[in-house]
Amino acid sequence: MRDTELLAIDVDAELDTLVARYRGASGLAIEVLNLLGKQADGLVDSLPRPVRDRLEGATEVALKQAMKAANGSRRLVGSGQKGWLHTAIATTMGAAGGAGGVPTALAELPVTTALLLRGIQDVAEEYEFDPASENVQFDCIQVFAAAGPMAHDDGADLGFLGARMALSSGGLQKLTAWVAPRLAAVLGQKLAAQAVPVLGAATGAATNYAFVKYYREIAHVHFGLRKLAIDADVAHNELVALFLDKMTPEIAAPLD
Repeated sequence: MRDTELLAIDVDAELDTLVARYRGASGLAIEVLNLLGKQADGLVDSLPRPVRDRLEGATEVALKQAMKAANGSRRLVGSGQKGWLHTAIATTMGAAGGAGGVPTALAELPVTTALLLRGIQDVAEEYEFDPASENVQFDCIQVFAAAGPMAHDDGADLGFLGARMALSSGGLQKLTAWVAPRLAAVLGQKLAAQAVPVLGAATGAATNYAFVKYYREIAHVHFGLRKLAIDADVAHNELVALFLDKMTPEIAAPLD
């Protein structure tokens, strides 16, 4: 029976689907940047220096709090929440956070991070992984190491797919510390976008919507590859290599 199941899986087609998900993940955020008439790099520079100085530390704390909050929410309201619900809540939070500029946007950051992480956990569960498992918690945090929805990513920054750290000796804490600077740079773009005068609330809602959609899509790629490795009985590292080959400009032309 197992051999029949393996033969039924078209690995190449499954990889094409995951590549399409990855490449389409950033579309909405690019529209947000077009609305602002700014580039993402310039957005971060527009933040006040004290905010930029504390952003990395605040992000690491937010990640640690988010893991506790996301796990707690699963016990309170159950698992398998619909993606639209997280999107709606995060969009509302973004609007509220953006309405007051940088101070409220910064205060909203831990809540949005928890919502993003909860959405990632739900995707993991869709692929039959247990979000309560330490290994899966590790993978959920690892999703945040992706380039971010406001990056003009050509597939070069896909280290989140293959990076592994030992879970012994504080592995999850080490991973959080490793991810925090990357995520801080991404969230700095979001904060700056929300702080734009007049457009703050609308931009906050749009960016949060984009972030939820983006990280859910990245989670589908991450856990989709892990599930495919199990179902097709192919080494995960081999699948990642095949995925990266498909992401090269010479092989994977931009999608229509």
